[in-house]
Amino acid sequence: MSTMTGTDMRALVVCIAVAVLIAAIAMLAMAVGAVPLSIGQVLDGIGGGKNAFIVTQYRAPRVVISILSGASFGIAGVLLQGALRNPLASPDVVGITKWAGLGAFLAGLMTPAAWAIWAIPAGVMLGAISGAALLLALGRSFGGGMTALALVGVALGMLAQALMQYVMILYPSRTDQSMVWLAGSVYGSTVVDVLALTLWLLACLPLVLLAAARLDAGGFGDDTLISLGMSPGLMRSGLILTSIALCAGSVASVGSMGFLGLLAPHAARLLVGSRAKHLLPASGLIGALTLSVADLIGRLIALPNEIPAGIVAAVIGGPYLIFLLVKEAGRHD
Repeated sequence: MSTMTGTDMRALVVCIAVAVLIAAIAMLAMAVGAVPLSIGQVLDGIGGGKNAFIVTQYRAPRVVISILSGASFGIAGVLLQGALRNPLASPDVVGITKWAGLGAFLAGLMTPAAWAIWAIPAGVMLGAISGAALLLALGRSFGGGMTALALVGVALGMLAQALMQYVMILYPSRTDQSMVWLAGSVYGSTVVDVLALTLWLLACLPLVLLAAARLDAGGFGDDTLISLGMSPGLMRSGLILTSIALCAGSVASVGSMGFLGLLAPHAARLLVGSRAKHLLPASGLIGALTLSVADLIGRLIALPNEIPAGIVAAVIGGPYLIFLLVKEAGRHD
């Protein structure tokens, strides 16, 4: 019978504390709005009381989508960092979420509205895979180092955003829809969106569990992995594909949300260490908390208007990325 170590206990305490914070933010998010509610009224609405329609049809789906998408981005960031052995890697920094958003926008533009329910997720997946393929190909041609991958990823993300803006100029009538993918927002989330994302993440769960079992080995060099009987290319491809799958579901739900896949893994690593069994759940929970807080701030800071959660996350994540780049440059000097 295994005993719980001090590190295990610390990770458990951190995860419980973050989960409690998520629950508190969720309750607060369901209480604020055009019709302010007390916590008691929110609980009554969840139970089917007088405010059930407002709570369950409008506010709860938004809160749940924030939690699920944030957790997905956080876990995807851990897997991508492990696959690329790059602490600066994350789905948004290396451009994958921007390419996923571009794929979604193009799919919505080129297909009839009745096809959107499957065309947009397909476009998201195709865009994310295209972005990852370009990243790996170009990054390898520049030596495959951490700095090269980060810079190539930033350039690819800018290219995807530029392409989307060009398409917006060609088709100005679709600008409102495209802004969701550019900024990232949970506004207008519905019960159907929650169900679709939940089913997608459940489908991804076996891949995540398989990736988690291989994640700790991702830090070893290729020769060491081969000596252990593992294929480095196959293992890292599996981590990247799992990260892409997680990103695809979230981008389809909330758009091209920035910096969550970078912030959450780094915060989790500081709090619980780098062991996969601690890092993955902690990063998922911190990602969920970050997006929930970003959405709540965006709703409150400019009443009666709203600032998209992606913009709030970028305001937080941009300076943090600069800090990490400076820290990484100092380490190599």
